[in-house]
Amino acid sequence: MTTGLIPGGQTPDPRPSSTRPPHQRGDLTGQGALHVDDRPRSSVITARAAASFEPVGRSVATARSFVRDTLQGWGFADIIDDAVVLTSELVTNAVVHAGTHADVLCLRSADGVRIEVSDRYPEREIPLQGSLATMGSPDREGGRGLQLCAAIAGRWGVEYTPTHKQVWFQLALPDRPVGTRTAGPSLPADLLPLADSRVRVAVIQIDRTGAISAWNEDAEELFGYSADQVTGKPLTDLAAWPHTPGTSTGIVEALQLSRWEGSYGIRGANGRVTPVYASHLRVRDTDGEPSTVCLLVRDHERAVLQTPSRGPASDSATTSDGQNTDPFEVFIGSPAPDDLDGLLQRTVERARDMLDGDSAFLLLATDDETELEVRASTGLPSARQRFARVPVEAGPGRYGSARMPAVHEDLLAVPGAVPLLNGTGMRSVVTVPLKVEGRLTGSLGVAAEASGRYSNEEALRLQFAADRIALAVESARLGELERLRRGSLSFLVEASDLLAGTLDRDQTLALMAQMTVPTLATWCAVYTIADQASDPYLSYVLHEDEEFIDGIKSLLSKIPPPDPVPTPGARVWAAPAAAAHDAALRSSMRSLGLTGGPTHQVASGIGPTLATASAVGGETVVLPLVARNRVIGMLTLGKPTDEHFRQEILELAEDLSRRAALALDNARLYSERTAISQALQRSLLPPELPAIDGVEVEVIYRAAGEGNEVGGDFYDVFPISDGAYGFAIGDVCGTGPNAAAVTGLARHALRLLAREGLSGPAVLERLNSAILDEGARSRFLTLLYGEMRPQEDGSAELKVVCAGHPLPLRLRQDGTVEAAAEPQPLLGVMEDLELYEQTVTLDPGDVLLCVTDGVTERREGTRMLGDDGLADVLTTCTGLTAGAVAARIMRAVERFASDAPSDDMAILAMRVA
Repeated sequence: MTTGLIPGGQTPDPRPSSTRPPHQRGDLTGQGALHVDDRPRSSVITARAAASFEPVGRSVATARSFVRDTLQGWGFADIIDDAVVLTSELVTNAVVHAGTHADVLCLRSADGVRIEVSDRYPEREIPLQGSLATMGSPDREGGRGLQLCAAIAGRWGVEYTPTHKQVWFQLALPDRPVGTRTAGPSLPADLLPLADSRVRVAVIQIDRTGAISAWNEDAEELFGYSADQVTGKPLTDLAAWPHTPGTSTGIVEALQLSRWEGSYGIRGANGRVTPVYASHLRVRDTDGEPSTVCLLVRDHERAVLQTPSRGPASDSATTSDGQNTDPFEVFIGSPAPDDLDGLLQRTVERARDMLDGDSAFLLLATDDETELEVRASTGLPSARQRFARVPVEAGPGRYGSARMPAVHEDLLAVPGAVPLLNGTGMRSVVTVPLKVEGRLTGSLGVAAEASGRYSNEEALRLQFAADRIALAVESARLGELERLRRGSLSFLVEASDLLAGTLDRDQTLALMAQMTVPTLATWCAVYTIADQASDPYLSYVLHEDEEFIDGIKSLLSKIPPPDPVPTPGARVWAAPAAAAHDAALRSSMRSLGLTGGPTHQVASGIGPTLATASAVGGETVVLPLVARNRVIGMLTLGKPTDEHFRQEILELAEDLSRRAALALDNARLYSERTAISQALQRSLLPPELPAIDGVEVEVIYRAAGEGNEVGGDFYDVFPISDGAYGFAIGDVCGTGPNAAAVTGLARHALRLLAREGLSGPAVLERLNSAILDEGARSRFLTLLYGEMRPQEDGSAELKVVCAGHPLPLRLRQDGTVEAAAEPQPLLGVMEDLELYEQTVTLDPGDVLLCVTDGVTERREGTRMLGDDGLADVLTTCTGLTAGAVAARIMRAVERFASDAPSDDMAILAMRVA
């Protein structure tokens, strides 16, 4: 559905009459002809609201809600019911029977309200003549829209275009004496609505951006914020909207309407949500800037602001034919069919009014019918009781009157008979069951502060009403459960994807908390257990308001962690709420100076302590994180003061905890394996390069593959004896761990054999035998090995053996590049090798460059860097240090291709200073 709201102005007719075919815009004559109004719409349009609805069945309910909220916002409560009935029938014809989108346009003028419903059905029979009986029969499923328009609307009509059909109707406002909006009879004092000793009316002004611009003293008293704290903040930051998204007006839309009345909650400075009844009025200042003035009272004092509903507030209504109709029969159709919360709230309000009670409540049964869950109440602290559960049959605090009607004349005589009313001051109560086909689906009750208020007669009246509403409640409940299940599946799929996307332990912990807050809980804490001998450790804390995180973390760190019980399911953990209560009590006592110390020293810490206590003072549950038959942690979910979890939310959290536990354990195992792998790989790398007098040495090493520090390429520079140094660079066949194993063998064997005083060929021959002795694990390798001995004249003498490896390149000072050795057989293939060493002298300023084939075989498509390309790059390095030469070679290799390297690379540069 898409909607738009445009206040003020005169809206021209987008369909000029001259564009319609003559036979469609002419007057229709004859008895019973269609009532088409051909008079021009000259009234000034003062407001306009538009919406488009998809061709699905639920759009009819959404259209009803849209029209109801729009007219309620305009202050036209007297015509809402007629407008909703006509809109419902016309939208049904469009989206259900015609199967097209339906466009609804509401126009407000001084004459009344005009509502236009258009569909996009291209083919239809155009009813030019005939009686209204031909438009639709009452026995047909559809087609009654025009009959209803003719019977209810003051003016109505039908307009056609080649692609659209539009039915419009206009409802006039009832005449009232000047200065009178609504009035009611005088009532005895005992029948007047209850209010506190002083009624506080919060006056809040909202500017055009939705930010608070004015905040009076009563608002500060009701919600705990000073004007300086909230000025400039959006009202949406404080408002807790109670309606199901998509089924009713939201707070942002309500602030744009010219007039609106309704209920929502304001989250106070202490973290609690105060249910309020609000009256909004859209105004503008002398500069023409629009703003909204909001009047708010506590919800149980709504009579101060609430506009009385149309019609007598009697227990029964009389129809036009004189027959009495139960008031619930009119009420049942008010909420949208899929708005369970709205249906339940209206039910308890209507039940309270019907029996003239002080409060009312409604509980729904769980699937196994062993418990009842509080879902709606009026006149009671609903935030404290919402979603609380009580047993039906047995156990402490049982709700024994659930399956049969019951009247309690005085609850003081039967303590605990109705657990929901404990401590509320209610004395008498009548409760009746909600049943569908003999199955218990809920319980409805009305209570009063006086004793002896109800008898069996009131119980029968309430039972009759409950029987009429039970089926609608059960239908809406099943619809809500289906939506919750679909939402749960989507949530779990997304959660699984996110958890599977990382193997980092810290990131997994953060994801666990972020997925639960605020979707499942107000705050979350994750405990982890390293091993069976370790105690649980508080690893992560998250709250929907970041300001509370440090306080919750401090509070939880002062109490023992929950026991790591492997039993599946959520269990209540009372320690945080108790600790929060004690902390709040101590802070309050210190603030009153009851501890004997100076008050000013602790006053600065009172606010955060009380706020933290309120944030964690509700229900707290613990779910074990079990993976591979071991408890590896606990997921703790919490609610603010006096709030409870729904069973559906706990079941969803249990499913999430199982997935999160496996992801966390996988991250732990991955971290352990990675740490072991990195430790082993680091042991294969040589230590720091030795300092050689008169010779600069630089190495750059890159192992292919994510997380690899060592691959099949290796290097080493080490002292031998008498001022001589050995150096080597090699490449084992392949990459990864198997190649790294041969790398370690080769590097350590080279050092050991070289220090035994063997010549270069003898060292490589013995290394060749050691590789062949590995059998099936052996791998051939190419190796460049040499011994360097600095000379007194500043040069350096090198003895080099190149066993199958890319030839080393010598860069002279004049920029010429030449090979510094000849190729010989590689190692690990043949048993008998005849190797020899070559002597090379490096003059001052000369550079010897040694690389592995990962450098020369760097590819981009069909191009390859090759030996010639490497030599070309080296010719540009004249005069550079060894480190600069190695860096330039690496940059050239990386820039040669855009893809990540697929082979290990090693670069060894030595320059005689």
